[in-house]
Amino acid sequence: MPPAPRRRGRPRRDPADAEARNQLIRSGLEHLTERGYSAIGIDEILRHAGVPKGSFYHYFQNKEAFGLALIAAYQAYFVDLLEGALSDDRLPHLDRLRLFVQRATDGMARHDFRRGCLVGNLGQEMAALPESFRAELVAVFADWQRRTARCLSNAKGAGDLPAQADPDALAQFFWIGWEGAILRAKLEQGPEPIRLFADLFFSMLKEGEPNR
Repeated sequence: MPPAPRRRGRPRRDPADAEARNQLIRSGLEHLTERGYSAIGIDEILRHAGVPKGSFYHYFQNKEAFGLALIAAYQAYFVDLLEGALSDDRLPHLDRLRLFVQRATDGMARHDFRRGCLVGNLGQEMAALPESFRAELVAVFADWQRRTARCLSNAKGAGDLPAQADPDALAQFFWIGWEGAILRAKLEQGPEPIRLFADLFFSMLKEGEPNR
């Protein structure tokens, strides 16, 4: 019989090769959420991941490309966390946002509050980062804000927020305050800044502030 024709397209990738990329992403997320982009070198990430340098440059042209991949990976992880709470239809809409706060706080506690928010960390370093990061970070914050505004709009429709409440302004205010609370919690290595911010935010919702 004649040999079977070769399939067109890319050859199937070795699963071990794909796992090397996953290891690099995991290691990068751990290091950058704890110490930041500027303080970490590629060699340190490679040693932690147990991956040879050649594998790194097989997937990422340079550290900038690696950082952009980390932003995308963190966004995918965080959207799962956020939507897992905001889409929980067993709860009223405001309680879904409270559930997110609790789950995120528990996640920080598992690492003794040593790891913060990758997007917030990078935002603080922006003056020393590649300019290509700026638009990506702004887009991530805008996405989180839209998802939160939708939840607050549904709460308003259910009568759980005052008629004058502005869901977009409230969502923007939430994420500005949240990032500050995460930074302070990491600095103090404890949950109190997050609890204080959340308590004040949900108390403020009863008044429908801030308004545009």
